[in-house]
Amino acid sequence: MRRVVGVVLLVAVGAIGLVAGVFTGSGAASPKAAKAPAVTTKVTVTASEFRFKLSKTKVPVGTVVFTVVNKGKISHDFKIAGKKTKKLSPGQKTTLKIKFGKKGKFPFVCTIFGHAGAGMKGTLGVGVTPPRTTTSTSTSTSTSTSTVTSTTSTTTTTVTGPATTVNVGMFEYRFELSQPSVPSGQVTFVITNKGAEVHNFSINGVRAGAIISPGQTETWTVGLAPGGYTYVCDVPFHADRGMTGFLTVS
Repeated sequence: MRRVVGVVLLVAVGAIGLVAGVFTGSGAASPKAAKAPAVTTKVTVTASEFRFKLSKTKVPVGTVVFTVVNKGKISHDFKIAGKKTKKLSPGQKTTLKIKFGKKGKFPFVCTIFGHAGAGMKGTLGVGVTPPRTTTSTSTSTSTSTSTVTSTTSTTTTTVTGPATTVNVGMFEYRFELSQPSVPSGQVTFVITNKGAEVHNFSINGVRAGAIISPGQTETWTVGLAPGGYTYVCDVPFHADRGMTGFLTVS
């Protein structure tokens, strides 16, 4: 009887050792493979008239943090992979964080009217080489220009007559003048940017006002002889969207 019990105990001990061997020594269970660390890439995007400059045009698959800086003279934004920044005034910057889960070529643009067509677009390569960007140069006899210009020079025209004050409100995308016609003489324009973008007030052939930011005001006086005067916003594409008008001087 004792021999039988001893045999049973030996068998039980052997079974326990066999089970233990599965989890120890050469039979240890394989740990899960460690995940590759997430990749985060930083890209600086510089916006100006009318182009983007990226510190990197090719990035690995993973998260990309774009730091977008507006170094231009007018407002811009940046859109890629279905997301975009807020509209940035000159000097402003912001960040845009996007997770790219696969390789591909992702186009980016400025969504403000006319800016992409003027050159503010391109392609970011994620895990692939982006297409080469080419710049075409063409010769044109047109006198129009997309360069923002501003002057604060004072007209030298001498005109006699009463002094008049005209309040000019600038919005997206229109002007509001306190009066559409004035008598010949010295006219003082009090110009206020009541919109959300930069604007200016320019009387063709007379004076181009300064480009001012939202909430800013400028005042200047010019002598206007009888006739008709066209006024516009010189910021590119703003006149195309309605920022133009006609002032009658009697």
